[in-house]
Amino acid sequence: MNNLQLTARFVIHEGKLDKFKELARACMHSTQEKDPGTLQYDWYFNSDETECRVRETYTDSDAVLAHIGNLGSLLGELLLITDFYPELYGAPSEALIKATAALKPKIYSHFQSLKN
Repeated sequence: MNNLQLTARFVIHEGKLDKFKELARACMHSTQEKDPGTLQYDWYFNSDETECRVRETYTDSDAVLAHIGNLGSLLGELLLITDFYPELYGAPSEALIKATAALKPKIYSHFQSLKN
């Protein structure tokens, strides 16, 4: 199982929902145009749109690194208007662990699944 899954949880600062949605649309466009290693990139809001979770699946650690690089300043702008809680599922490379250390992702190792 080389695929990596990620859940990005954003708690949106008060009064920043419109800006968040604008940036989210730009992230989606960038990902569609530049990220062939992104297999899933689905955005979900809670009922009052104060939180958003992004469910992501990548072919491997290099695809995650490429995605982060391709987003560029968009991710930085999102981090200014949200509290960010990333979770990573799988076996990330050392390069990915180092590159995302400042974001403090929780990393979960695979145990079992229907299809091993």
